[in-house]
Amino acid sequence: MDRYSRDVLTPGWQKAHLKKTRDVAVELDLVVEFDDFCGAIVGWENGIVLLEDRKGKRRGAPFGPGFLLEGQPVALRAPLRGGAVTPKYTASGSRVGDAPATAKVALPSRIYVEGRHDAELIEKVWGEDLRHVGVVVEYLGGIDDLPAIVAEFGPEPGRRLGVLVDHLVPGSKESRIAKQVYQAGYRETVLIEGHEFIDIWQAVRPERVGKKTWPAIPRDVDFKLGTLAALGLPHQDQADIARGWQAILARVNGWRDLEPQLNTKVETLIDFVTQDHLEP
Repeated sequence: MDRYSRDVLTPGWQKAHLKKTRDVAVELDLVVEFDDFCGAIVGWENGIVLLEDRKGKRRGAPFGPGFLLEGQPVALRAPLRGGAVTPKYTASGSRVGDAPATAKVALPSRIYVEGRHDAELIEKVWGEDLRHVGVVVEYLGGIDDLPAIVAEFGPEPGRRLGVLVDHLVPGSKESRIAKQVYQAGYRETVLIEGHEFIDIWQAVRPERVGKKTWPAIPRDVDFKLGTLAALGLPHQDQADIARGWQAILARVNGWRDLEPQLNTKVETLIDFVTQDHLEP
């Protein structure tokens, strides 16, 4: 071998060992690193690329060099065709991918929701997400018989059960029933989550019905009828309750219209019942 076949003083020899940056057209969901921040591309506009990490934190970065793709330096360039892409989100805040969703077989795991109004609210905000992961939500008329209902369902690894109940606070009937379920040996495969509200109506931000706070209803007054009266709505019978709830539900467009406590509880239940079915 001729060790001196090349001129070591050829211009550019100082940078010959460095990795060359290649141009890459920006595209949605492409995972890149920029200045120690790693995230998927969720949009771009006016020369700025928007990245989102797995915790939902976002950061903008300018088009051009400075990015790493699979450990290799790249310069992100605008796509050859089309303009900026605005990411789409479900009512719960989950980002929607470009690929059309395919039908999925329902998982054996389930989520039970106490109350018809609760189930309608969950469907409106999280329905798209639940269908995406294949989780069925079933209406639970009440939780007095929850221990027997859980035993009949037969929870086990791969067949988990999540339960959302109203007014799950220390010392309540609901908390005692939840304790019975766990004492029956289902602590690993059943998760009972609940909010502190007397009724799911209060999980809707009061601003959505024109109030700073939900009205306080005396204990000897039916909660729903008393709430409707305080809101100035008809409040005579069950039909008024149904119409009043539909009016409230119509004001809910997504997770921002709900109290954070409920958002957290529902997301926790979804994570719990799907954890045995996550793709590696």
